[in-house]
Amino acid sequence: MRSVRARAALGATVVVAVALIGAGLAVLLVLRANLTDQAGLQAEVVAREVAGQLALDVPYDQLETHDEEDHPVQVTDEDGRVVAVSKDLQAISGTGTDQVTPAPSPPAGKSGGDGDGDGSDDDASDDYGAHSAPGRGEVDSGDTDFDNGTATVDGDTADYRFASVQATTSAGVTLTINAGAPLAAEQEAVSTVLGAMLIGLPVLLLVVAGVTWLVTRRALRPVEGIRREMAAITASEDLSRRVPEPGSRDEIARLARTTNETLTALEASVDRQRRFVADASHELRSPIASLRTQLEVGAAHPELLDVPGAVADTVRLQVLAADLLLLARLDAGERPGRTTLDLGALVHEEVSQRAGDRIPVAVSVPDSGVFEVAGSRGQLARVIGNLLDNAERHARSAVTVSVRGERGGVTVVVTDDGAGVPPDERERIFERFVRLDDARTRDDGGAGLGLAIARDVAVRHGGRLTADAAPEGGARFELWLPGTG
Repeated sequence: MRSVRARAALGATVVVAVALIGAGLAVLLVLRANLTDQAGLQAEVVAREVAGQLALDVPYDQLETHDEEDHPVQVTDEDGRVVAVSKDLQAISGTGTDQVTPAPSPPAGKSGGDGDGDGSDDDASDDYGAHSAPGRGEVDSGDTDFDNGTATVDGDTADYRFASVQATTSAGVTLTINAGAPLAAEQEAVSTVLGAMLIGLPVLLLVVAGVTWLVTRRALRPVEGIRREMAAITASEDLSRRVPEPGSRDEIARLARTTNETLTALEASVDRQRRFVADASHELRSPIASLRTQLEVGAAHPELLDVPGAVADTVRLQVLAADLLLLARLDAGERPGRTTLDLGALVHEEVSQRAGDRIPVAVSVPDSGVFEVAGSRGQLARVIGNLLDNAERHARSAVTVSVRGERGGVTVVVTDDGAGVPPDERERIFERFVRLDDARTRDDGGAGLGLAIARDVAVRHGGRLTADAAPEGGARFELWLPGTG
């Protein structure tokens, strides 16, 4: 099932089905228990009514019960013999005995006397059929026992809830009265509710599934629009297109906005890559064309071969290729090393290798300080070298570099006394292949990659590189890197 709508509808239907089935079973159990308790209460009322009559020594054959067809009664003695039953009771179960025929009463003389055998003494009052002795018995007020069973009254068999109550006659005879109340109402109510659930549950589940399907379809409609537009962008390779953003403020709207932001960043990246390739091709064309011309002239006229010029062009190509390779590695996400190095010592080392520069570099590094940073020694050396190259290219008479520790890191400042960088160009100069107009007029101008490489390396080392005006009126470049302390 690949459709989100189908999965959502199925999931909602299953959850609702489980909930409704659980609730339905609970309702049926509660309804059945309540109706059974009501039937038990009715049976207890009848049983206690009969028990009250027996406690008053009402003869067995004169016991009265209301609605004997709905409330069958069975009375047993201490020995479990049936001594009385309600009218038309033909069979019974669930009361401890299934007998429905009263046992014959013993002769009066068997109950005791004065021994004269005439059977005319007062002990005849102990007869099972009638207790006419003066006095009053009692009804057991303890807990009533309940049980379910069946009874056949006048040919009709039904289920009953039986209540069992004990009573004691004035003669001390303990009797057990079992009275029943029909469970037909409980069974009919449960059957009706169950039938309604069996009919209504499928209908309700169909409604839930349909509504969930429609609601999910409406909610996912913007997603389908986003998918179609993304497919069209992929097919056309037109990164200027954008997916539609719904007016809602839900997750789908945020997804559309994030997708458009991603497309914007991707478009900018592709444009930057295209410009990079175009600029790199342009920068490579000049030294390659110059080198080819010199080699062709040398091949035709060896005496005219400009070897120093060919070497210079070759060096220029080598430097440009190295810069392009480093930028490619940085764009690929290459992480710098974590070697601990002294930035002051690195500055001294880089300056010492520039003895042939047009303008000597003045170095200011405190002797007592230790300026340790973590990173790639080769990449950080390239940053310092690029900054010094840039200062040498634009300085008139002075280039200075200083190192100091501050704000949890190390700062390297490179200044020159040249024309400086206009305020509105101080960020653009860090873009790739960007050179100001006056720099392009110089014969020794670079390809416009030095400052771009320097900033990328600084950022990837957790630092920053900024440009500002120097006190001498030239340019001031400040490199900050986090220290290891």
